[in-house]
Amino acid sequence: MSGSDNFEAVVRERRTEAVAEFQQDRTLLHRFQHALHVTPALVPMIVLAASILLFGVVIGGRFFSASSLTLILQQVQIVGIVAAAQTLVILTAGIDLSVGAITVLSSVVMGQFAFRYGLPTEVAILAGLTLGLLLGAMNGWLVAVMKLPPFIVTLGTWQIILAANYLYSRNETIRAQEIAAEAPLLQFFGRTFRIGADEAGRGGATFTYGVIFMILLVLLLAYALRHTAWGRHVYAVGDDPEAAQLSGVNVRRTLISVYALSGLICAFAGWALIGRIGSVSPTSGAELNIQSITAVVIGGISLFGGRGSILGALCGALIVGVFSLGLRLMGADAQWTFLFIGVLIIVAVAVDQWIRKVAA
Repeated sequence: MSGSDNFEAVVRERRTEAVAEFQQDRTLLHRFQHALHVTPALVPMIVLAASILLFGVVIGGRFFSASSLTLILQQVQIVGIVAAAQTLVILTAGIDLSVGAITVLSSVVMGQFAFRYGLPTEVAILAGLTLGLLLGAMNGWLVAVMKLPPFIVTLGTWQIILAANYLYSRNETIRAQEIAAEAPLLQFFGRTFRIGADEAGRGGATFTYGVIFMILLVLLLAYALRHTAWGRHVYAVGDDPEAAQLSGVNVRRTLISVYALSGLICAFAGWALIGRIGSVSPTSGAELNIQSITAVVIGGISLFGGRGSILGALCGALIVGVFSLGLRLMGADAQWTFLFIGVLIIVAVAVDQWIRKVAA
């Protein structure tokens, strides 16, 4: 073999090794990308764990205390419940800007029915839950039957429900003392209990029934979305409604059921909101729309529909809570929270776009 042939053989061998190495790297990257595609909640779980570890190292042991960690759960319980409702809608490639207004109006109706009309508290709560269900079903009907864009529909109903809230309540607040004395069931989700406290009742983790409801709701919806025909239909409609219709999915019924369930969940959030703040206020929950969408986006749910996990939305809400409490314990300005959350939103959308390429 001549020297030139020798040289060409060596070059070919090195090229083969380089291609093999590139393909291996590409395969590893593809596997990681595929894992994120199959398990959408993986990214927010990693970010949540990293956030807790970061603040735990910077702040110290008090951040890892049971009281601090359960305080985060208490702070995000309302957002977590509303984010669960928002997730259902976004999975169908829609969006619901009226979730905050439905939450507040439902709480106002519960309070007014109990105090203005003197009805039993159970009836007042049922009235608020029914209202949330009907308002959500109305949104679903406008989207599914009238074929109106979800953004425009819920933008309009948000304004209508918000105006109805102020007109009906006359902008009056029902104080916590009155509720505690005459209708304590309205504050049920705000009641606390301790786990792991000593004999004197000190220490341990403090939970509210609102937190327990949020966790059970997320677990129930996660099961329904993954293991029931209705859940598969929700994903199918969000991925491609025309293909879903051709495969036998009743797209109209699925959309109406999703928006109706979203409204009902928001009504439960309204009940939990009374427990959280103690009173019935028509001005509460003003930022729930943005907060719920933030939790959903950071939680890895695709705004294009058809991909995501309800557990991711809970992680998204918890990430916001971790950053809020962590920065507050560090004595940082509250504006830093908005800065970091804004960065996380942009990164989450960028990651979603990257993950979607695996299905392309």
